[in-house]
Amino acid sequence: MSDVWWVLAWAAMICGLLGVFLPLVPGIPLLFGGMLLAAWLDDFTRISSFTVLVLALVALAAWLFELLASVWGVKRVGAGGLAIAGAGIGAAIGIFAGLPGLILGPVVGAICGEYLARRDEGRAVRAGAAAGIGFIVAAVGKVAFAVAMAAVFAFAWFV
Repeated sequence: MSDVWWVLAWAAMICGLLGVFLPLVPGIPLLFGGMLLAAWLDDFTRISSFTVLVLALVALAAWLFELLASVWGVKRVGAGGLAIAGAGIGAAIGIFAGLPGLILGPVVGAICGEYLARRDEGRAVRAGAAAGIGFIVAAVGKVAFAVAMAAVFAFAWFV
């Protein structure tokens, strides 16, 4: 039975790394869950509880960064609350349209929200572009956090 748990831990880590790139797969939480399970199965011998705490903090930082990067991008161009709400609603609706929806949903939502608030096409387009840039920055950041987590885990496991 122990082998099944090990396979599950490594599968969760692999799926977590893939989930950083794939839509609808919670990459960072799966990655952390697999690492936590591996540490637990090893009785926290190679991966200490301190290392698990560091990994948890990095995972939390990744989640916060992803959340704040999108908001920061829209706020940076001076867009209002409706643009931010529109980006969030667009992202939620975009989930159902696959990868194009995940990318375009926040952009279209921010454009609609800003246009509803100010009736200015130029500002609305800038808000949409900022939402798109925020999405890209968040995606790159998520990859960086996942690589950092994998490096910390590998260092603790093999050293």
